[in-house]
Amino acid sequence: MLWMSIQPPSRASGRPILVVDDDAKIVRLVRTYLERDGFAVVTAADGPAALDAIERHRPALVVLDLMLPELDGRAVIRAVRRDDEAAATPILIVSARGSTLDRIAGLEDGADDYLPKPFSPAELVLRVKSILRRSAGTTPDAPARPPLTLADLIVDLDRYEVTRDGEPIPLTRVEFRLLVTLIEADGRVLNRDQLLDAVYGHDQADVLDRTVDVHIGRLRDKLGDDADAPRYVATVRGIGYRAARS
Repeated sequence: MLWMSIQPPSRASGRPILVVDDDAKIVRLVRTYLERDGFAVVTAADGPAALDAIERHRPALVVLDLMLPELDGRAVIRAVRRDDEAAATPILIVSARGSTLDRIAGLEDGADDYLPKPFSPAELVLRVKSILRRSAGTTPDAPARPPLTLADLIVDLDRYEVTRDGEPIPLTRVEFRLLVTLIEADGRVLNRDQLLDAVYGHDQADVLDRTVDVHIGRLRDKLGDDADAPRYVATVRGIGYRAARS
């Protein structure tokens, strides 16, 4: 299991949390609760402003509404995930669209977590902290860890980087953790509950099992993997997933 700092990176590094919503009351509420907990906060009220803020501030995390003027939240997520520099930015969707299909669609676009409205501000802060803990790297004085390998992939645990033939493959933090968890299982089959625990922790009881399938699908797409003839991630029908045998 990856060692993680318990200090949220936005506090340690000064990188802010970006809150994106066109409802000024919700922005004020979320900002108040995050700032009470010591986070720096910047805000945006529409899609283009959100993308501009991400480019300028390089936030530690984005709290994102879906129903935004000019450019909706799903388009914002897709734009971020296509940007090599911003691709790994954690994104927490907070939306009135709370159906299972909406949540799956948001995750398929590349969100890390989904919190339906109406929500408890205290729960939102807990979600933010949980995502940041999962996204944290090692401390500066921690010993370097040897890279992991899977077929022709090289996984650098300290840089949160996956490369193939020297070329980086941009992954979200969730996708990276899934890949690492499968490699470290050393061929053992992991069911969806085990993968959910590894990625989201035990405090995410309401995360859908389907979430794992969505992220595995996105991981395979980025790796250029074929589910029917896998090189990296193999499906074990009715059970879960394992690292493919070389």
